[in-house]
Amino acid sequence: MAEWKSICTLDEIPRLGSRVVRSTSGDIAVFRTSGNEVFALRDQCPHKGGPLSQGLVHGNQVTCPLHGWKLRLDSGEAVAPDEGCARRYPIRVDSGMVFLQI
Repeated sequence: MAEWKSICTLDEIPRLGSRVVRSTSGDIAVFRTSGNEVFALRDQCPHKGGPLSQGLVHGNQVTCPLHGWKLRLDSGEAVAPDEGCARRYPIRVDSGMVFLQI
């Protein structure tokens, strides 16, 4: 059964950046937008497995550092013309704490 885990405070995720959470099923990248929205995706681009946590966050997208694929943070879907999807994880912020459902 999935449970909510406290992973950090919102301030511990850089604005327009990310933080990596280690899990038994692989690394999870937790992103923060300029508007303080928080999203979580598997830290692996669907194209060639690049580390999305090292990519550039812009708007509600992240650009993979390896080959420039853009993925939507809210769905994990690649932006056309690219095709593919990174797994998305439920995440929420409550009283400044960030919780991830794993």
